[in-house]
Amino acid sequence: MDLLRNIIKSIQVRTKGTLDLLERMTEGDLEIYLRDLLKEHKYLVVVDDVWQREAWESLKRAFPDSKNGSRVIITTRKEDVAERADDRGFVHKLRFLSQEESWDLFRRKLLDVRSMVPEMESLAKDMVEKCRGLPLAIVVLSGLLSHKKGLNEWQKVKDHLWKNIKEDKSIEISNILSLSYNDLSTALKQCFLYFGIFPEDQVLGADNIIWLWMVEGFIPRGQERMEDVTEGFLNELIRRSLVQVAYTYWDRVTKCRVHDLLRDLAIEKALEVNFFNIYDPRSHSISSLCIRHVIHSQGERYLSLDLSNLKLRSIMFFDPDFHKMCHINFRSVFQHLYVLYLDMHVGNVSIVPDAIGSLYHLKLLRLIHIRDVPSFIGNLKNLETLVVNEGAYSCKLPRETADLINLRHLVARYTKPLVHIRKRTSLQVVDGICCDQWKDVDLVDLVNLQELSMDHINKTYSLNNIRSLKNLSTLRLLCKYDGSFPSLEFVNCCEKLQILWLSGRIEKLPHLFPNSITMMLLNFSVLTEDPMPILGMLPNLRNLQLSKASYEGKEIMCSDSSFSQLEFLHLGNLSKLERWDLGTSAMPLIKGLGIHNCPNLKEIPERMKNVELLKRDYML
Repeated sequence: MDLLRNIIKSIQVRTKGTLDLLERMTEGDLEIYLRDLLKEHKYLVVVDDVWQREAWESLKRAFPDSKNGSRVIITTRKEDVAERADDRGFVHKLRFLSQEESWDLFRRKLLDVRSMVPEMESLAKDMVEKCRGLPLAIVVLSGLLSHKKGLNEWQKVKDHLWKNIKEDKSIEISNILSLSYNDLSTALKQCFLYFGIFPEDQVLGADNIIWLWMVEGFIPRGQERMEDVTEGFLNELIRRSLVQVAYTYWDRVTKCRVHDLLRDLAIEKALEVNFFNIYDPRSHSISSLCIRHVIHSQGERYLSLDLSNLKLRSIMFFDPDFHKMCHINFRSVFQHLYVLYLDMHVGNVSIVPDAIGSLYHLKLLRLIHIRDVPSFIGNLKNLETLVVNEGAYSCKLPRETADLINLRHLVARYTKPLVHIRKRTSLQVVDGICCDQWKDVDLVDLVNLQELSMDHINKTYSLNNIRSLKNLSTLRLLCKYDGSFPSLEFVNCCEKLQILWLSGRIEKLPHLFPNSITMMLLNFSVLTEDPMPILGMLPNLRNLQLSKASYEGKEIMCSDSSFSQLEFLHLGNLSKLERWDLGTSAMPLIKGLGIHNCPNLKEIPERMKNVELLKRDYML
């Protein structure tokens, strides 16, 4: 019934009336409702990960066959489900990798192939052979061995695996996954288990994960900046192939996910140690021992349980239809919460219960579809992360936001005056500020600000006070539509700046940028002078993107010895560019090149023709 409802919701617009109607329907009613929605249309439905033949038998009755080319694709790990899905259907069985393909995959995923001596190679080939051509098993095994140094350490891994070999002389994939999990430190285990909280196949923002781990207390405190340590934890799980990269921007992971089997492992291990508990509406029960509860559906039913004696620290609602939270007595039920992760809206109507203001221990609050953040936000003195709408559209933040003395991450496009951002020595990230608010800001107390994103920049405003942000490492500046930047000379004073993103008209490119810059993006700059002589002198620049009319000239010239560290170059939407001259010793380290929508560029330099081509979606 949940699956039928989800398919219906993905087809038609959700309204409160429709959602209430679907909840009251029987299984038969839902089948008829879905058939009526589909029968006049040509449709493609993909149902992922079907486990039971009976479930599919029930579900397929809802798909009408109007002889119009409609198709249903199901995926399953069980052969009998696939074979008995439909007499007229086609079953495609995914083949296993050959021995040669398996070994090639293992070597490509191994972090340091050069350190593998012949004896280690022999051990590895034995282990890879026992993976039976299963890509996930091979990749995870490679990630595990990448963190084991020397022949003895590899021998221990093999001995451990061989203990679990069955009579068919093969290794169960669960043994490899469990072995990789057991090899993690305590902190990394907690970080990995956290991925089991999220719905299956969900793509997760890296910053979102990092900030959640921080407020949950998984990251040990030390001299290094906590955000950097936490990002290192995420990258470690990626290197071990326990987490998959979904999207990167240049060399930084921005979105990630976990494989279904690894998510299953995380849930299994989490339940063993009461790390979190997922509400099961069928049994209408949940562990009273867990300090973290997860609700994927029927959130209102969950709240009908007796929650009065729980000591919850974290509660996460992933039920998009859940909208009656405003009736809950937060103070008595959730008074100890650190994390409140909400997705609450009905159509375009958003609800923020006033009772959230009584959650004094709250460290992370995520809200979406919010126009006005209530004044109670000022009560949350321990709040470290506030995310509102995640850049979707503007909201209003009240003056009481000034009371959030521990705030580290503020992600919200807001329109109120900026009085609330003063004297915030804890702030690390400010994303969404408008330029007309910035002119009145005294930045003396923003000494630790690392990331600043500002839009609606107007040429009449000065940005010179940004020079006082001595720890700034990332700066994104966006002009109003067809607008121009004021003087950018201040950028040279930001001595720790690494990432610079400028979107808007630049009348004159500064001759001096800080040597610390490693990544630069220019959009809509409409430069008339070739920027390459200036940019080519930056000693640490590794990534450069010129796109969307950033340069209006016909020629770019990269002289000898310029761009000494550049690895990736993107040229996009430069409609007037005709010629590219490249010095013999320029760009010696280049390894990725993207050229898109440059119709008049007749030829690229000979030396660039062997460089790997980057896809268009690598650009922003």
